Amino acid sequence: MAGALFTADDGRPRCAWCQASAAYRDYHDREWGFPVTDDRRLFEKLCLEGFQSGLSWLTILNKREAFRAGFAGFDIERIAAFGDADVARLLADAGIVRHRGKIESTINNARRALALRDEAGSLAAYFWRWEPTPVPPSAQPVASTPESTALSKDLKKRGFSFVGPTTVYAFMQAMGLVNDHHPGCAVREPVQQARAALQRP
Repeated sequence: MAGALFTADDGRPRCAWCQASAAYRDYHDREWGFPVTDDRRLFEKLCLEGFQSGLSWLTILNKREAFRAGFAGFDIERIAAFGDADVARLLADAGIVRHRGKIESTINNARRALALRDEAGSLAAYFWRWEPTPVPPSAQPVASTPESTALSKDLKKRGFSFVGPTTVYAFMQAMGLVNDHHPGCAVREPVQQARAALQRP
């Protein structure tokens, strides 16, 4: 997602991918790349990245509140208990992406997440083990990395679905395991500071 830069009305240079709307810029400025250690937020993002597959993140972002309503605020225990009636309810929900495979994957992944949390102590403790060694910033975006490929492979081994290397790398970017803001982006340094201050789980 790094790509080029654009300058908004406020004069601040930002990663060009967020210029489509004010909501997108707000997501870029306040969320994308800032480190996350909250299990619910990590699980939500992993699920939403799966729903994004084949779509744009802006599409998912615009539907995020509907996803949160439909999926019990991404409460892992509650989603793990979803059954056929919940699948039918979600397939009838015009506010979300009505894709049976992705809906069923989210329920499956909640069950896998419970087992992973029991093993690792928290999802945060597990995911932050995969934080790569920082590299010099680049203006050239990449779709996946050796770390995202390895994490994807491990998640699949544990029974997770819709967690390919590209999906997993987008998750790592968004959750702050890497800082892929463009070198000239005004948000890159605040993200760097947040990562430096983070107490890793």
